[in-house]
Amino acid sequence: MLARIQPAVLTLATPLPTAFGNVHERAILQLRLEDSQGNVGWGEAAPLEPYDGVTLERCRHALEAYLPVLGTPPRSGGSPGAAILDGCRAADPLPQALAAVDLALWDLAGQRAGRPVAALLADELLSEIPVNMTIGAEDRATAAVQASRAAAQGFRCVKLKVGIGDDAGRVAAVRAAAGPELALRLDANGAWDVEAAVRAIDALAPAGLELVEEPVHGIDALRQVRRRVATRVAMDETTAEPGAIASGATDAVCLKISRAGGISGLLAQAALVRATGAEAYLASTFDGPLGIAAALHCAAALRVELPCGLATLGMFLGVDSSRLSPVEGVIAVPTGPGLGVSPLP
Repeated sequence: MLARIQPAVLTLATPLPTAFGNVHERAILQLRLEDSQGNVGWGEAAPLEPYDGVTLERCRHALEAYLPVLGTPPRSGGSPGAAILDGCRAADPLPQALAAVDLALWDLAGQRAGRPVAALLADELLSEIPVNMTIGAEDRATAAVQASRAAAQGFRCVKLKVGIGDDAGRVAAVRAAAGPELALRLDANGAWDVEAAVRAIDALAPAGLELVEEPVHGIDALRQVRRRVATRVAMDETTAEPGAIASGATDAVCLKISRAGGISGLLAQAALVRATGAEAYLASTFDGPLGIAAALHCAAALRVELPCGLATLGMFLGVDSSRLSPVEGVIAVPTGPGLGVSPLP
């Protein structure tokens, strides 16, 4: 196959404050694979250093190490795609880079079959995925405006970043603006320790919380918080720790295409999560169109019920998100061959 690495930069219309710092822009690396019949598949590597500790240069180094593997015909027998992924993993096991290869291979498979990726993953699919709107405002008034807008646009769930100041005031403002029916999810990005998390969740719970995502970092710390609060607790960043996904430490687990190493890895992780009795849902790390589309295909195949954090493309300037935009709180799963979307120019 012919392989090419293509960089792209996405700029947020408004910087998003989080417990790990303000996010202003996203630099990603897109991978183009072309087979001998002229079919083209695209994948995306989307590391976010403040979040996952992986630099763009580290990811580029891994992708460059894959180029000889991608240019060598796989041995006959078995799955060619699996053989290619195994070869890339042996060259450099970085999940964020492997995700680009995995997505491109699935995109290629769908192009060859003339079917969307979701249809290659499962028979019974969701046609649309419920999504949440993220509210990152640090002041009550702006948070209330964003919550009111979310309700007017038909969202059934909003996610409010907490651990960044005036949590109680912003939670109250969001609940008042959004009304009693909208699910309210909090995301602390591990800003608290166990005692602070328990105090904060107990204080904020009267507002009516769907769940609290990553109140603390670490398997044991999450398990302690879950045992001490009535609100449902979800795991996010901690899933990167060995054994975390199958630990059963939380009620729900947030899975991400980039961190899982692509579609194949995410499906395996979802199976582990469900084996513990926890729920799985998906979110992006401010991915580009390819990453969002891949997550939608996975959510469709997994028939995910919890709202997913995939309504993020509209936060970027100059990105055509029309095919992946939420309508009445859901995003339609792409129906074209492969991932069903185009890469960034």
